[in-house]
Amino acid sequence: MNHPFSQAPDRAPVEAMSLTADLVALCHREVAEPARDPDSVRFGDAEYDNAASDVLERLGSGPIWVFAYGSLIWKPGADVTETRVSTAFGWHRAFCLEMHSWRGTPEQPGLMMALRKGGDCIGVAQRLEDSDRHRTMVRLLRREIGGPIGYAALRMIDLHSDQGHVRALCFYADPPEVADVPELPLSQVAAVLARACGHAGSGAEYLFNTVCALETENIRDAYLWKMQELVAEEIRGLHFGVTPLEAKDALLPLPQVSTSDWARNQLFADAERLERDCASLALTCLPE
Repeated sequence: MNHPFSQAPDRAPVEAMSLTADLVALCHREVAEPARDPDSVRFGDAEYDNAASDVLERLGSGPIWVFAYGSLIWKPGADVTETRVSTAFGWHRAFCLEMHSWRGTPEQPGLMMALRKGGDCIGVAQRLEDSDRHRTMVRLLRREIGGPIGYAALRMIDLHSDQGHVRALCFYADPPEVADVPELPLSQVAAVLARACGHAGSGAEYLFNTVCALETENIRDAYLWKMQELVAEEIRGLHFGVTPLEAKDALLPLPQVSTSDWARNQLFADAERLERDCASLALTCLPE
């Protein structure tokens, strides 16, 4: 299936984004960090060590490359020694992973981006510092996954750039829990991102930071560019009475909050620690 939006990194000068820092700040609210579900399956120190050893064994002695297509672009998981704007053919971005924590709550779940099959995705290949390969890998895994479900969605994918071809690690590529689930309509995704907020920040903030980071790399992802326009329209409707996208009955209205300097300052300061509730799953890694 082809992704409905093309990408154009070699474009005309950047026009202003519809989604602004002021609009994003309206989505922020204080949310307490929830208690962890005692029934969830999460990695401890030993599991992270074992997973890091397994990944490094599969990588061999070559460089550690990671494909950054979302928050890793603006908040890398480890020290980066080289970057290349690269294309992953056969993959595209999609907001498809439901989040009950971090950038959402059980009452108003958020959405996290993953890669799904079809189309192409332009992002950034990051070569990680590898003087202590095990320490670097543990740090990366702690940053990106919370347990076996996230680990099961870690893959090796082919990347192509002007500097050549590399094989890179990629997190949340065709996650098993959404592999057979149709993608959400753009209007529904925008409605969620404009409302959802957790203790790590809002969905609008995540989108804003990602689009800004891609623009800095001279990458225009048409799916995300359209999404930021729709989210901006939705936020204006919620807070200023401008006709928004059709509201979904399942979505909670966002309480009115005032724009604050603190919220603006957080836009590029939050670390993305993508831990998710995990169910029991056999430990697997790096499928093709």
